[in-house]
Amino acid sequence: MVRRYAKSRNKKNKSLWGSVLLVLTGALAALALVAWWLVTTPFGPQQETFVDLAPGSGAVKIGAQLEQAGIVRSQYAFDLVRFALRGKLHAGEYRFSRPASVTEIYRRIVHGDVYTRPLTIPEGSNLYDIAARVEQAHLATSLDFLAAAQQTSLVADLDPGAQSLEGYLFPDTYRFAHDTTAAQIVAAMVHRFRQAAAQAGIQSDFHATVTLASLVERETAIPSDRPLIASVFTNRLAKKMPLATDPAVIYGLLKQGRWKGVIHRSDLDGDTAYNTYLHAGLPPGPIANPGLPSLIAAASPAQTNYLYFVAAGTNAQGHSLFATTLDEHNRNVAGYRRAQKKAGLR
Repeated sequence: MVRRYAKSRNKKNKSLWGSVLLVLTGALAALALVAWWLVTTPFGPQQETFVDLAPGSGAVKIGAQLEQAGIVRSQYAFDLVRFALRGKLHAGEYRFSRPASVTEIYRRIVHGDVYTRPLTIPEGSNLYDIAARVEQAHLATSLDFLAAAQQTSLVADLDPGAQSLEGYLFPDTYRFAHDTTAAQIVAAMVHRFRQAAAQAGIQSDFHATVTLASLVERETAIPSDRPLIASVFTNRLAKKMPLATDPAVIYGLLKQGRWKGVIHRSDLDGDTAYNTYLHAGLPPGPIANPGLPSLIAAASPAQTNYLYFVAAGTNAQGHSLFATTLDEHNRNVAGYRRAQKKAGLR
């Protein structure tokens, strides 16, 4: 009788433990299913959302920040993926614009796929133009950029006499993270300049070559004209003739805060260091930041006898007109004026 009772009790215990095990297994399966759903089911914003993960943020804090911003359903799902994959999380600003799985979001942060802002600098932009674009891109204030552009130590080996980084901030399209400093921006531009200068074959006399290239850049946007305009300037320099180039005069006025958008006769008579009508030789330094074609033209000007030109930028005929004598130049000027009048530009 005792044995029967013991057997019955053992059978009940086994049945109870079997039920408990079944419940636990079911619970674990349900938890696994929920976890799988949280991790793999896309979730997130339907519109552009930015999340800035500060340096030094722990994984738990990052998960909470992502949940608060509506990027993940649950910070615990993010913690689960982090525990499983064991990657290193990177700080920075991240852009989310569509629903995504927690795994995808986690991998983006591990890869450091931070959002970068585009910054396009056109050829021929000067410091003030670039500063305005940097501020428009919300990367730095124009004042901070202009201050950083005075760090001439970045080009001391190329141009020991540089007064600023004017001429050495290569025009290109860049992408910068939102926390990039003005100093880092100018350093990246100088780095690109060094690459371009090597392509152009510039190995010495950077100050004169880049200054000449900046004049060429500001005088024409026609690629085929650039080596010819460079030849005009080098020929005039050889004869100690004033370069008589308006863009240099304008830059001098700009530095003094006197540029009004239109050049007048009185401006050409005004005595600034950049007035190439009054002063022979190159201006004190670059007046803009030239692109690669202008650097190449300045490094290897065409071999001509030209001493004068009517720039394509002001010529209604659409190309620069070159001359070896003043009489020929005057005829070109007269022809240019007739073409302007015919085109209704005067």
